[in-house]
Parts: sequence; C-alpha cells; structure tokens
Amino acid sequence: MHTTPERYDAIVIGVGGIGSAAVYRLAARGLDVLGLERFDVPHTRGSSHGSTRIVRLTQPEDSSYVPLARAAFEHWRDLERETGRELLTITGSVHAAEPDASFLDSVRASLDAHRIAYEELSGTAVNERFPGYSLPEDYEAVYQPDGGFVDCERAIVAHVEAAHAAGATIRARERVENWTETGEGIRVESDKGVYEADDLVLAAGAWTGRFLPDFNEFLAPTRHVMAWLQPRRPERFEPRNFPVFSLRGEQGSGYGFPVYDVPGFKFGVDPPAPTGTDPEAMDREPTTADETLHREFAETYFPDGAGPTMSLSTCLVTESVDGHFLLGSHPEHESVHVAAGFSGHGFKFSAVLGAVLADFVTENRTEHAIDRHRLERVFEKG
Repeated sequence: MHTTPERYDAIVIGVGGIGSAAVYRLAARGLDVLGLERFDVPHTRGSSHGSTRIVRLTQPEDSSYVPLARAAFEHWRDLERETGRELLTITGSVHAAEPDASFLDSVRASLDAHRIAYEELSGTAVNERFPGYSLPEDYEAVYQPDGGFVDCERAIVAHVEAAHAAGATIRARERVENWTETGEGIRVESDKGVYEADDLVLAAGAWTGRFLPDFNEFLAPTRHVMAWLQPRRPERFEPRNFPVFSLRGEQGSGYGFPVYDVPGFKFGVDPPAPTGTDPEAMDREPTTADETLHREFAETYFPDGAGPTMSLSTCLVTESVDGHFLLGSHPEHESVHVAAGFSGHGFKFSAVLGAVLADFVTENRTEHAIDRHRLERVFEKG
C-alpha cells in the first residue's frame, strides 16, 4: 500500500454505467480525476451488464423524467461522435398492458406533457405490425418511434476511453475500504492505496450503503434475472422488426429487446415478490424457478421467441424508497456527491447523469431537470 496519499481533484467510487460517465465528464472539465472500481471494467456483478439497456422518451415513472431522457439521448450521440463507437440502436418502443391499466395512463401522460408523438394500438395491431409479439387482442399499447437500446458494456468502455483521453486515472480490482473527511477534503483508503481529493463521487450501486450507512433506510438492493432464448422465427426478433418493450400483464411485468450481440431474444421479468438482498451474499446462479418464470412469460406473449435457453444472468437492482433516483450532494458532507437508487431504469440516463455529477462537483448545482430526484427529499422526510 502507498504510504503517501496520492492527491486528485476528485475521486469516483464505482466505475459502472454512471461512475464511468462521471469520471469522463469530470476529466473533460479539466479536473485530475481518479476512478476506483472494485471489480473489472466493465463487470457483471452489479446492474450495468447484459449487452443492452432500454432508452426511451416514454417515461411512465414520471413525466418530469422526459427532459432528462432527451438530454441523455444528446449525450449518447455526443459520446458516439467523440469515440467513434456505435452505442444506440433505435427500434421504437412498445408499452403494453391489459385494458384500462393505470400504467398506460402514466405512459400517455408522460408523452402528452411534452407533446411527443405516439400511436395507440390494440394488441392485435401490435401483433400484425411486429409479428414477434403475440399480445392478447384486448390489450392496449402505446408505440413511440424514438425508443431503442444502448449497448451497455460498450457504453462503459466508451466513457472509460474518453476519460483516459482526457487524462483520468482509473484503477480496477481495487476495493475501497473507507473514506473520511479531512480538513482539506476527502481521504479514501483502499486495499492498495491511500488517496486524497477535494471531492468524492459515490456511484457504488448496491454497495452505496456500505459507504453511507444512513442511506440503508432509503435503498434496497434486489436480485433480478435476465434471460436469452433462441427465437423459433429469428427474423421476427431482429432490431428492424422488433421494438423494445415494457409490458404489464397476467404473466407479470417484463421488458425486452430484439436479438443483439449475443445469441437469443433478451428479456426480464420482475420477480413476483422482490425482497432486499445483501450484494455480498446474493445468490448469483440463476435457478430453475427463474428459468420457468421467464419461459412462461415468453411463451405467453412472444411464443416465436421462446425456443431453447441460451443464457440466464442475475443482476442487482437497487430500489429507492419512492422509486425515484437519489442525486446530489450529501446534506451533511458537502464534498460528497451521490448517485444511487436507480430502481432498474438508471442506465438509460447514465450519459447525462455523469454531467449532472460533474455539475455538482464543479458548480454545486445543475441546470438539468433532476428536481424529482434530489436526495434532500428523503432526509427531509426522515
């Protein structure tokens, strides 16, 4: 271990989807930045793996997410131009549910509030236009043409490459043990070194509570599974024929993608009764029950995609106390800036959230639309 602390302007703990973007954005502003990642870059231990993550302007979580989604699209395109990597694939997005579902009311409200064009379709109309789908005829759906997916591992690599080009230092396979405030900033101790900086950014996902114990009452890491099944009609699940989807139905709530990068039609189904888990002790091996849950969903709504299993993978989703993000500077530690609690839909925003975190470090404020996500709200309620 180094005996003399290395000094930086800012340290980022966690170099996953959001942490990698933060390292890049800070370095691009001229700061001397260190990123510390416990696992590999990229890795499969958190929630930033699995080839694809949905991007969409449709935001049923809250219409206030839409401006942030628009900004994220701009930042993804900027990153593509800067690195020469193709990151976004536009397929359109389908949000579908049983008749009169409040979920679709929220879908429409988010689009109407920002005058975004969309189509309302019956289940039958969806199936006719996109034959990979087999929705019940009485289901209702909203199709929005701007949705699609981002290549999540490639996006992390792109942010890291851009960060390196801007002068950042990133160290993988280095576990942070603790951090403390000093009279001159922040000190971070890892299993390999001691570092100091003016500011600390925590983008540690399910491990956030390890570094900020007061956040444990606001966050709940949960175990989720992703599945890849070989389509029986592969042409129906190509990106040009198969929009990404979010579906609420009798067989549960799920989301999914066309075939991309690896064999199989990828989708996930929310566990029937998600419970909090310790990220250190989580069972990372998918089970027969996990496979059965996913296969039943696919056989019901996407039967042409329900061929042999190609892959199953677990991931950690860190739910926040109210389902919205926790972003901002810690009210008791003004030099500590936090991004946590993304509740399963944070990666799509990561390109812009890196800029948001850089704003907090360099300006102590941001002009991006994050009012719904400011972490002060949970401390005020507490």
